[in-house]
Amino acid sequence: IAKPAEQATLIGHAMTCLLHEAGIPQAVLQFLPGDGGTVGAALTGDPRVAGVAFTGGTDTAWAINRALAARNAPIAALIAETGGQNALIADSSALPEQLVKDAVASAFDSAGQRCSAARVLFVQEDIADKVLTMLAGAMAELKVGDPGLLSTDVGPVIDQDALDVLATHAARMDREARKIAAAPLPADCAHGTFFAPRAYEISGIDVLQREVFGPVLHVVRWQADRLDAVIAAINATGYGLTLGIHSRIDATVERISRGVRAGNCYVNRNQIGAVVGVQPFGGEGLSGTGPKAGGPNYLQRFMTERVLSINTAAAGGNASLLTLGE
Repeated sequence: IAKPAEQATLIGHAMTCLLHEAGIPQAVLQFLPGDGGTVGAALTGDPRVAGVAFTGGTDTAWAINRALAARNAPIAALIAETGGQNALIADSSALPEQLVKDAVASAFDSAGQRCSAARVLFVQEDIADKVLTMLAGAMAELKVGDPGLLSTDVGPVIDQDALDVLATHAARMDREARKIAAAPLPADCAHGTFFAPRAYEISGIDVLQREVFGPVLHVVRWQADRLDAVIAAINATGYGLTLGIHSRIDATVERISRGVRAGNCYVNRNQIGAVVGVQPFGGEGLSGTGPKAGGPNYLQRFMTERVLSINTAAAGGNASLLTLGE
């Protein structure tokens, strides 16, 4: 049963039709749109549901997990891929031009509406001023507008509710943080759910109570002798989806990648755009249950293992052990 988010009903329907055209029988894959609180709740509460594969917010994943556990029914499998407080750490050996290019793409592509998007940029104090000046310059060149135009860099956020949440967060940051830059918002974006990308300097990742799902990048400066504190602060959020590292020092890359508990780590590149089936993708902690979509163990999570043992002495044959899955 395919139940898309209510904001993506048409896309979900188009995808289902394409799969039917590709040969998947309609009785095998059925499309069921609707509101999460009604249709979604009915599905997760139904004892016939054997498993749920969910992508969305952590709060909704918690609700699904509780609903499945509350049923007097066979224990269901749950695969949840949720959001993250994704960090990008840059030390003083990072190439500023490449760092800014990758940070802008990671934070603002798809209007920041990727679960893997960079939310917090940790930049070493030694290069911070230069990097932030370049970041502000790069953001001034971003074109917000119709995503159907090739000239557009950043399109709208998904709906009015998302826009309202971002506006509330921006108002808080305007009061409590230092604004680094805001991309220009053209007059033709006055109507619709357009939100100009913003970057703010904050004191630490703990300032953020939850993920801000949209084109907002938060920047934290760190001293060279405080790398372990940066790693601890990231882990303290409980999220573990993606991590970006910009450094030309192999020992630093290894130290960070081993220290931060994140499902996917990207070194000297952007941290978005993993292709399922090519680059296994998924998180841990508050960011997901695993296994990774596109990874070798993903399909097995949907299977039930059955073992058939035969007394071959009585059967008069050779010893055998057969493992079956369905």
